[in-house]
Amino acid sequence: AKECNGVKVPIDTSKPNPNEVEFDNLYLDMNGIIHPCTHPEDKPAPKNEDEMMVAIFEYIDRIFNIVRPRRLLYMAIDGVAPRAKMNQQRSRRFRASKEGMEAAEEKQKIRQEILAKGGFLPPEEVKERFDSNCITPGTEFMDNLAKCLRYYIADRLNSDPGWKNLTVILSDASAPGEGEHKIMDYIRRQRAQPNHDPNTHHCLCGADADLIMLGLATHEPNFTIIREEFKPNKPKPCALCNQMGHEVKDCQGLPREKQGKHDQFADTLPVAEQEFIFIRLCVLREYLERELTMASLPFTFDFERSVDDWVFMCFFVGNDFLPHLPSLEIREGAIDRLVNIYKNVVHKTGGYLTESGFVNLQRVQMIMLAVGEVEDSIFKKRKDDDDNFKRRQKEKRKRLKRDQPSFIPGGQFSPQALGNRSSPQAICNPRQAAFEMRMHERQNSTTSASPNTSLTPDGSPALGGGGIKRKAEDSDSEPEPEDNIRLWETGWKQRYYKNKFDVDASDEKFRRKVVQSYVEGLCWVLRYYYQGCASWNWYYPFHYAPFASDFEGIADMPSDFEKGSKPFKPLEQLMGVFPAASGNFLPPTWRKLMTDPESSIIDFYPEDFAIDLNGKKYAWQGVALLPFVDEQRLRAALEEVYPDLTPEESRRNSLGGDVLFVGKHHPLCDFIVEQYKTKNTEPVDIPPELCHGIQGKLSLNDNAVLPDQVVESPVPMLRDLTQNSAVSISFKDPQFAEDFVFKATVLPGAKKPAPVLKPGDWEKTNNDGRPWRPQLGFNRDRKPVHLDQSAFRTLGHTMLRDRGMPGMYPNAVPLGAYGGPYARPLLGGQQQIPKLLSNLRPQESWRGPTPLFQQTPQRTAGAAPLLAWNRMLQSPNQFQPAQYQGMGPMGYPQRPEDRMDRGRQVGTPSVLLPSRASFWT
Repeated sequence: AKECNGVKVPIDTSKPNPNEVEFDNLYLDMNGIIHPCTHPEDKPAPKNEDEMMVAIFEYIDRIFNIVRPRRLLYMAIDGVAPRAKMNQQRSRRFRASKEGMEAAEEKQKIRQEILAKGGFLPPEEVKERFDSNCITPGTEFMDNLAKCLRYYIADRLNSDPGWKNLTVILSDASAPGEGEHKIMDYIRRQRAQPNHDPNTHHCLCGADADLIMLGLATHEPNFTIIREEFKPNKPKPCALCNQMGHEVKDCQGLPREKQGKHDQFADTLPVAEQEFIFIRLCVLREYLERELTMASLPFTFDFERSVDDWVFMCFFVGNDFLPHLPSLEIREGAIDRLVNIYKNVVHKTGGYLTESGFVNLQRVQMIMLAVGEVEDSIFKKRKDDDDNFKRRQKEKRKRLKRDQPSFIPGGQFSPQALGNRSSPQAICNPRQAAFEMRMHERQNSTTSASPNTSLTPDGSPALGGGGIKRKAEDSDSEPEPEDNIRLWETGWKQRYYKNKFDVDASDEKFRRKVVQSYVEGLCWVLRYYYQGCASWNWYYPFHYAPFASDFEGIADMPSDFEKGSKPFKPLEQLMGVFPAASGNFLPPTWRKLMTDPESSIIDFYPEDFAIDLNGKKYAWQGVALLPFVDEQRLRAALEEVYPDLTPEESRRNSLGGDVLFVGKHHPLCDFIVEQYKTKNTEPVDIPPELCHGIQGKLSLNDNAVLPDQVVESPVPMLRDLTQNSAVSISFKDPQFAEDFVFKATVLPGAKKPAPVLKPGDWEKTNNDGRPWRPQLGFNRDRKPVHLDQSAFRTLGHTMLRDRGMPGMYPNAVPLGAYGGPYARPLLGGQQQIPKLLSNLRPQESWRGPTPLFQQTPQRTAGAAPLLAWNRMLQSPNQFQPAQYQGMGPMGYPQRPEDRMDRGRQVGTPSVLLPSRASFWT
């Protein structure tokens, strides 16, 4: 968004995509949006649930402005997951609860130590800790989120021109299934329809690495993933003193330095608007095609089948449902190793490992035994690499300690990085600062002398002083977790099974059981990726994986799953994944089952549990040794408390479905309205010609958004939609027989994208050793605009720093504290700021009222000239005057009762021409 005098101008997303590519469908894996908006790591957390919802709205807006889909927006929130995933969810939630309590105790302990030493700390803020475990289906938070998203969708369909012809599908937490797999299921079922466009351009938003595998599994030629660009080592404020540059454990309680001449930047964090990157799977497919193409095969080479085999092999190095094999680590090049073995063995296998999600176990056995032959050398090389790394780190620490300067000035005299465009801080009271530095240096030199060294009268150390033993913390060695397995020594398999499974390696029957469960898991995961959930009840019943060399005789193992299995209900899943500390999200009698010593399932909720590092260094990499939940015992215990559910809790405990939304300009709108008028209770097929070829069943929704009916706002700071024209209806994907197989092939009529890679891209050294940086836009040959140093200096003088951003020339304008007032677009004839607002929609284009959460406050006191947006506010032809009368504290419209006391304080922003407008263009 462009900004003028602190007021953001809405972006017209109906205009061509500035990334020089047009997308048809945008899919949002909403859990990747909900978590960073509710408990962000790089900015202050929202104060309450309402601010969280607003932050989620703004995040979706940001993604929408980048992608600009033309046909479909699909929002998928994680619903009840398959049992195989629930084990991982349980581990994550127990860890989060344990780590949260430990962090709070450690913080309180350090705080008391600092205060006891006379340190300075700001008063402790009394604030209830947000429990991120509430982001689980069945909680009140998720129920409220679904209501807020329905409101957001209706508001956007009423007001944003970019949403004019868009079909929106919301799959909230009541619809079973993980968000990304609900999206994949939708794509699979639409691909199987005769009206599907094989050249649809898909864009999926999410940060999980498995989205890359899922995108490849669709075999769609145009599939792009958008995700936040990962920037390591982002600065975070200390949780005790709120200062940057150190963690809680290193806090010393020092008074903070003044930020700015008048300390005006005291509470601003150095944050910038999040940047995003596109991952183009068509480019990845080009790399894979070069990597996997094999000559002289005894069968016809099929690139699509080899991609499916590559996706399958990646499961061995880890996924959400199975632990990775001990001998395969991604950082050790495990994927490359598997590919090389695959290319060597595939001549013997006589064919591919997989077909449309089904595994040929006989061929997989050949691959695994080939890995097993080199397991011993892999473990020995891992040990050698670790020893070499530790030796280099020890030498590096010694070198840094030797070369470290004895004194570095701080504060306004601290060294500045070369090339920093921000102007240095003005020197204030230099004589006092120099005196403090001299005293600090003298104190350091005094304390650095050994306690056993006597000092002469002039302060210099006397000769002949006795030495003192080096402290433990000065040692270069770091405590290493004990490793009882010693995979690099002979007998590693016996030690592994004895320590991890408490059985002898000679127990062939038990090892066979572990391998069979793992093989079932591989078949289940591949089926899940290509066909949908094969069983809601299956899960891997061990914490550890077998060795590759154990995969003998797997060709005869059964790989079928029970049919007709059903997912858990939401509150049942909460009982299966929540620790007792998060029991407040459950009904009282259900919560009691987690804490009552007499409860029949109390053993499912240990207060403390062991974490096995399993050869890793950090606790988050280890294995949480939690007991597995016995489904039969859980259901038996819940039967006694089911009658205690209130009607509201029973509603939240039921499974729901997807909802489809359209605006009044959409061709399908009249068809849906007619269904409500005739009160048709039977599901009807969507006419594909009215909805971009989308097919499925529509049925009336009890809580529908209907035209000319008020849409109540679930967020107090947002107004109701009094003049709604959007409509919603229940939607169900096309249904198929249970044994139907979705073919994993490129559809007939699909056009292969033009090649992107050039000969130099195949070389590993084509970046000349520089860090990787994403290319801007989809056009590689586009030349970026360049400003020379004089232009940057001019911008540094003209741009004010009091926007809450560090430096003189930030690369993006941040949203305020979760939003600021947004300006309405200028009228087409206004020429107040030439070329500054280049995104304005033309006067004759389709125009709706500006969205409720992007409105400018009106002046209610004092006289002001009628500028462009004042005139627009008073124009009944362009907007709905009754709906836009006041703004909340975050730039959002207020309800009338919320404006009583603040009406006289709100003013209309003025438009000022920047002093050097030519640089803005």
